[in-house]
Amino acid sequence: MAGISLEHVSKVFAGGVTAVDDVSLDIASGEFLVLVGPSGCGKSTLLRMIAGLEDATGGTISIDGRDVTDLPPRARDIAMVFQSYALYPHMSVRENLGYGLKVRKTPKQEAGKRVEEVAKLLGLDEMLERKPAALSGGQRQRVAMGRAIVREPKAFLMDEPLSNLDAKLRVSMRAQLASLHARLRTTTIYVTHDQVEAMTLGQRVAVLRDGQVQQVDTPQTLYATPANLFVAAFIGSPAMNLVEAEVADGTLSFAGYAIPVPATAPRGPVVVGIRPEAFEDADFADASLPRLDVVVEVVEELGAETHVIFPVDAAPVDVSGAREADEEEVLIGDARTHFTARVSPQTSARPGAPFRIAVDPSRFHYFDRETGARSSAATAPALARV
Repeated sequence: MAGISLEHVSKVFAGGVTAVDDVSLDIASGEFLVLVGPSGCGKSTLLRMIAGLEDATGGTISIDGRDVTDLPPRARDIAMVFQSYALYPHMSVRENLGYGLKVRKTPKQEAGKRVEEVAKLLGLDEMLERKPAALSGGQRQRVAMGRAIVREPKAFLMDEPLSNLDAKLRVSMRAQLASLHARLRTTTIYVTHDQVEAMTLGQRVAVLRDGQVQQVDTPQTLYATPANLFVAAFIGSPAMNLVEAEVADGTLSFAGYAIPVPATAPRGPVVVGIRPEAFEDADFADASLPRLDVVVEVVEELGAETHVIFPVDAAPVDVSGAREADEEEVLIGDARTHFTARVSPQTSARPGAPFRIAVDPSRFHYFDRETGARSSAATAPALARV
């Protein structure tokens, strides 16, 4: 195990394109850190710089206290797992797992023992003589991970290793990865654009935008107290509802609604953020909570919960790049803001029908309209499920 330290690391490509902009991070020995952000935010470039596959334009990179900024990849004692499995198709699982040891001229007996141990660890011990073509996608990815594990490196660097798998298999592999890290305790930096993957895997999560770290903290802290509008919009599924509002005399007003808010709410023009779980069907909510009358547009019944989507007469808040699939307004076909509420599955909400919904003002988030920064006057809402 080894700690990894980045100090003011930057990467500028030819033509003046800045991919990584003055990033400083300290990853503790044995920590599982996730780099998350939309495509083009610089997360993969940053990972490749740690691996030595990209040269740093500025700053220093240290692994286990040693400056490796100018060292080649083979001298850094790290192992990478890529999005593509990159297995040798003519080799068996056993040969693929042991290839790195063979290149390093590890004694045959020791190499064989390590391959057997890793194969058992990953549930590949009955597949050692198979070729990659005879394996499923999940099994191939386990072989790719095993090839990295068998080397016993100081750190693992993983670049979207699960993105080629189907949704069900990704969930299964996430659980296996978390379990594997708990057993090996090897320092791991994991890159993904999937915020759900980031939240479920990372001990800490660093959110990147345009090559800069927006916030780095535990998943629940990111969720409960996002530092700015970008993090608020990016973290959470369904996404946080955002709308411009005014706070005056203890009342928050937007789109014709007036909601009493706590005295700690900042005054004046704000962007208010409301997580979907701050809503509830009025028939099942605390009688003391304020009610809003809305018209339902879409009802998504998910079994344990139901999502109710409804429009409010306000323009959408622009948080460019926070959601790569941010096509909701185009698909629905109007320029209003669309809120998502997470409510009881017993709800009576139906598309096209009026609906009364309760909302908890104590769980609102407030952001500065000009800078997008979290308002210092707002207290952190209670932690909630992601």
